[in-house]
Amino acid sequence: MKQILAVLTVLAAIVVFWYVACIPMNIKGVLTEQERAGAEVQPPSAKDRRDMSEIGLALSNSFAIPATWEQERPRLPAPHQVAIELWETTVEKKITSKRSLIYHAWVTLSATMLGFAIGTGLGILLAVGIVHSRVMDLSVMPWAIVSQTIPIIALAPMIIVVLYSVGVQGIIPKAVISAYLSFFPVVVGMVKGLRSPDAMQLDLLRTYNASRSQGFWKLRLPASMPYLFTSLKIGVAASLVGAIVGELPTGAVAGLGARLLAGSYYGQTVQIWSALFAAAILAACLVGLLGLIERTVLKRMGMAQ
Repeated sequence: MKQILAVLTVLAAIVVFWYVACIPMNIKGVLTEQERAGAEVQPPSAKDRRDMSEIGLALSNSFAIPATWEQERPRLPAPHQVAIELWETTVEKKITSKRSLIYHAWVTLSATMLGFAIGTGLGILLAVGIVHSRVMDLSVMPWAIVSQTIPIIALAPMIIVVLYSVGVQGIIPKAVISAYLSFFPVVVGMVKGLRSPDAMQLDLLRTYNASRSQGFWKLRLPASMPYLFTSLKIGVAASLVGAIVGELPTGAVAGLGARLLAGSYYGQTVQIWSALFAAAILAACLVGLLGLIERTVLKRMGMAQ
C-alpha cells in the first residue's frame, strides 16, 4: 500500500509540474491569438522583466493562463490533451484505421519483435563463444563495445540505404536496426551470467568428471537465467527504440515513427506526444510480459525470486 501511495504521489507531482510548465511554454502563442482577436495584452512589469520573458508575460496576463492548457497546437500540450488524443486514437478508432495508434503500434511491434529475436539469438551465441573461447573474448568483445559508441541516428540511414540498394526493403531494415541495439545488452548480461558460477561449483563438476557441455547445460546456463532476463528487459526496450528510429529515415507511412514524423511535419505536438506515450506504454507492456515469463521460468527451475 505504501509503495502504491508513493507511486501515485510521484505521478501527481509530475502532472502538477507538467501543467505549470505549460504556462511559460504556451503563453506567447495564447497572447498572440488573443491579441489578434482584439483582446488587450499587458506587457510585463518592470519587476517581472527580471524573470524570463514568458514568465513575465504570464504574470502580467494571468487571465490567459487557462488558455495555455487548451491550445490547438501548443508548444507543450497539457496532460489532459495527450490523454484525450490517446483515447480518441485507440478506443474511438478502428484498429485498421490509419489514424489508430493501435495500428501504428502493431507495425512498429512487428519490426521490434523480429529485431529482438535476431538480436537475442546473436547475443546469446556471441556470449557462449566469448565465455568458452579466449580468442573470441579478446577479439569480439571489444568490437561489440565499440559498436555501441556509434550514434544510431547516424547509423540507421546508412543501414537502410545499403539494404535498399540490394533490394531488401519493408520490415527487414527496421529489424536490423532493432537487432543492432538489442544484441549488446544480451551479450553483456549473458557473459556475466555464464561466468557467475564460482570456483567451488566448477571444481565440483570437475570432481564428477563432467564434460564441458554438461557443465554448460547443468551449471552455467541455469545460473545465467536471472542475468539473461534482466538483459532481455533492457534489450526489448532498446529494440523498440531501434524500430522507431528505423522508420524515420524511410519516410514510413505506418508505425509510431511515422506518426512522430507526421506530427512534426504539420506541427501537431499533441499527436507527437501521444505517439511518444504509446511507445512508452508498449515498452512497459513488453517489459512486463518478460517479467511474467521470468517469474514463471525461474519458479519452475526452483530459483528464489
